Amino acid sequence: MTAPDKQQIFSISNEQQFAECALQVFRFQAQRCEVYREFITNLKVDIDSVDNIEKIPFLPISFFKSHGVVSSGDKVQVTFTSSGTTGMINSRHLVTDVSWYEESFRRAFDQFYGDIRDYCILALLPSYLEREGSSLIYMAEDLVKRSQNPDSGFYLYNHHDLFAQLEKQQKSKKPTLLIGVTFALLDFAEQSPIDFPELIVMETGGMKGRRKEMIREELHQTLCKGFGVSGIHSEYGMTELLSQGYSNGNGIFNCPPWMRVITRDTNDPITILDNEKTGGINVIDLANINSCSFIATQDLGKVYKDGSFQVLGRFDNSDIRGCNLLIA
Repeated sequence: MTAPDKQQIFSISNEQQFAECALQVFRFQAQRCEVYREFITNLKVDIDSVDNIEKIPFLPISFFKSHGVVSSGDKVQVTFTSSGTTGMINSRHLVTDVSWYEESFRRAFDQFYGDIRDYCILALLPSYLEREGSSLIYMAEDLVKRSQNPDSGFYLYNHHDLFAQLEKQQKSKKPTLLIGVTFALLDFAEQSPIDFPELIVMETGGMKGRRKEMIREELHQTLCKGFGVSGIHSEYGMTELLSQGYSNGNGIFNCPPWMRVITRDTNDPITILDNEKTGGINVIDLANINSCSFIATQDLGKVYKDGSFQVLGRFDNSDIRGCNLLIA
């Protein structure tokens, strides 16, 4: 069984194409990914009987902490690692072809925001910059470079410099995207508030144990006030994936065409739920071709008829992770 190529995956334009590619990827990974194959075998699932998406088994995300989840025999080009508090076991995503990740986030940005060269990209990601292996930093560095804007760049805790840059961008009327880890955006909004209605503020999740958890409404209200904006954008991504969903400020996320979110019964993980019922979030990420494209996360959410979804929290007994810690 061969895997779909980039042209097939990134040209998906309808549900039939997605379903066909998903089943092809499933059969490929069921053969090539040892961890996934053993998981399927233990579930006593007959691979040949899987003839629609709802029958595909989803690998628990915790396997990325204990196993090397790969579907390719090629040399690992980069290892992305999750963040977490001291003493935690972090996830490891072994990426054998990082060009899939680059293609995925570049196309997704173009889809949701347009040409990257129209923007100044400012990244407030202190905790991620202070460690190695962050897929978020990899993406942000690429966006900064591809913006071709000399004012694009990264910031640690130098809020004064960031404030000055935001004032400069506001005066220049250049479209500006500030992408930041949640606790850092909150710190900046409280210490250096600015009234910049045209600014796009994108929070990526993550309190890192540095601040108390906040419900999404309270968090976004605080950030809106601190930046003078009407809404806060969000990214839904994680170490174990190579694609992200985006929200334009209303807490509802949308996926690029090669990614889908569905929900599972919290008491019976094999059972897929109907739309608008709260359950565990399963992600199909077809860009994750050389790892595993079918991931059962520890997030709780709800999927709507148009394919958009909402993140409502996390399972009570799951580890605290660097991303998506918001409780609503």
